[in-house]
Amino acid sequence: VGLGARRGVPDGPVVSYGLAGGLDGLACGTVVDAVRAVDERGETLWEGEGLGVPGAVRGTLVAVDRIVDDAEERARLFRATGGDAVDMESAELARRGELLGALRVVADTPDRPLSGLAGAVGPEGDYDWVGLARALVRSPRAAARAARDGKRALNALAAATRRWADG
Repeated sequence: VGLGARRGVPDGPVVSYGLAGGLDGLACGTVVDAVRAVDERGETLWEGEGLGVPGAVRGTLVAVDRIVDDAEERARLFRATGGDAVDMESAELARRGELLGALRVVADTPDRPLSGLAGAVGPEGDYDWVGLARALVRSPRAAARAARDGKRALNALAAATRRWADG
């Protein structure tokens, strides 16, 4: 659906699936099986039982309309909402009233931010190669670490999905 569901939302029941940013305490690679999605004020947008994914942490997603990569802003969102992770798509899916659940994996945290990689993804969810090159030039170590964290997170999400499908 792209960042913030800019490519549109499919008809019918959906599961929000992908990366998230940790707000407080969840490590990179932690899979979150959402039981609640809230806005930045903590107002509930969706509640459910979760998908029952083995090994996933049941938690709350905070829906935002931008990439949040600043540790202070993450702390503010945590204090305001009590949420576990932040994502950009679940709110749009919840507002349609057909969200079955959300399975998200923490790819970055306050201590392990995206750094320059936040600019390496375009609004449609595709790679922004110029943004990626900028990140690598400005801070090669931080960009490489964030890329490794993202890859590790995607591997954890894939493993959780296999467990869920097999169960």
